[in-house]
Amino acid sequence: MARVHPSAVIDPAAKIANDVDIGPFVVIGPDVELAPGVEVRSHAIITGLTKVGEKTKVFSNTILGEQPQDKSFSGQETQLIIGQSNVIRENVVIHVGTPAGGGCTRVGDDNFIMNGAHVGHDTQIGSHVIVASQTAIAGHVVIEDYAVLGAFCGVHQFARVGESAMVAGMAGVTKDAPPFSLVSGHRARLSGINSVGIRRRGFSPKSRKAIKRAFHLLFNSKLRLKPAIARVREELQGVSEVARLIDFIENSQRGISR
Repeated sequence: MARVHPSAVIDPAAKIANDVDIGPFVVIGPDVELAPGVEVRSHAIITGLTKVGEKTKVFSNTILGEQPQDKSFSGQETQLIIGQSNVIRENVVIHVGTPAGGGCTRVGDDNFIMNGAHVGHDTQIGSHVIVASQTAIAGHVVIEDYAVLGAFCGVHQFARVGESAMVAGMAGVTKDAPPFSLVSGHRARLSGINSVGIRRRGFSPKSRKAIKRAFHLLFNSKLRLKPAIARVREELQGVSEVARLIDFIENSQRGISR
């Protein structure tokens, strides 16, 4: 049976699972869907066409599903989809998408989004991502699985942060951060490999060695990028992590942090 504080304001049209836990002064809009096991703490607002997956915890004063901060938006029906087992801490803001950006802001599973973070419209966050306090993620950003964004960092619109990349606190990501990398600085530059992150993911010694070699050829050798990519392909065939790294680089639209 759902536990709903009597001061909560829930639109009768909202779809609320039987075992959710909704705290005092929460506001839930008519197009919201809350899956089983969702917890919503006091004073949170969930509105718009928003779905929240199983066992996700939404902390106090968070706002989910409001209209995007986009001057071209004029009330179109767009959505926010949040997966399961996420922790979304106090004062986080995540907006719905825009028609121009595909119409959907999406957050995967098992992410930890700390207090005061902003996730802009049409952003796509994978799973097992950590977004530290006061991070500002602009619209149309892609954050891949297992990435870590340090406190007070900013990610430029349309930029990508690759899988298991680590963005240092207060960094400004204006170009794509490659998978498995460590980037830092006011205009983020490559600082090395996120060795701790890939070890925590359980990558084999063979894969870690291959990533290290690929980084050397791509970013530390005197080769230009295209010849370096060709060399990596030649030397490191069959290593799936390296193949994903190369695919990420070749599909960059904003350029790569180097």
